[in-house]
Amino acid sequence: MFTGIIETTGEVISFTPGTGAARLTIAAPEIAGRLRTGDSVAVSGVCLTALGIEANAVPPRFSADLAAETIARTTLSRLEPGSVVNLELPTPAGAPLGGHVVQGHVDGVGTLVGLERVSDAPDSDWVLRVRVPGSMARYVVEKGSIAVEGISLTIAGVGGGAEGDEIWIAILPHTYSATNLHALKPGMGVNLEVDVLAKYAESRERAEAEKQELTVEYLLANGY
Repeated sequence: MFTGIIETTGEVISFTPGTGAARLTIAAPEIAGRLRTGDSVAVSGVCLTALGIEANAVPPRFSADLAAETIARTTLSRLEPGSVVNLELPTPAGAPLGGHVVQGHVDGVGTLVGLERVSDAPDSDWVLRVRVPGSMARYVVEKGSIAVEGISLTIAGVGGGAEGDEIWIAILPHTYSATNLHALKPGMGVNLEVDVLAKYAESRERAEAEKQELTVEYLLANGY
């Protein structure tokens, strides 16, 4: 499990398609020395398995294989050498939960609409606007949590844009500089993971609705 509190950023060295899984190699000086083969690591919000770790290389690096599902559902196959990615290691048991529960299971790819400064002050905050796929819209609520590129963020507003499919998020200066947000441009895809608690709530509501339908009154009313 992750919390969406980005530990550091890395830089893509290569993306190599294969006949089976593709391989992504990332320069990660801050964490490569702490990884062991098989460890989980979140790369821009995608939970991957660390392989081919070269802690003594220049720069230190690790690789990860991408399954077809990962390639289809995330932006990782679109990354080019030099692309900046967010990196987070799993949260140890008993550690404070600083953001929200992030699984590293990306639900879909949104589109970065804009990232604009609120003022001209050097320490100005920013406003991030993202277009959300329609399949995810029911999980997006004002003041709810969402992971964008693996970053735990709070939705400040819902329903912007010509089709009402945008959300906007307030970004603090630290978040802007310490993550890959500063390297993104309008039109680029961003990995999105909705709050898993919203999914559980929907699942429970559906189960309760189905249970209520199978009452004696329901059965009698329908000729059973």
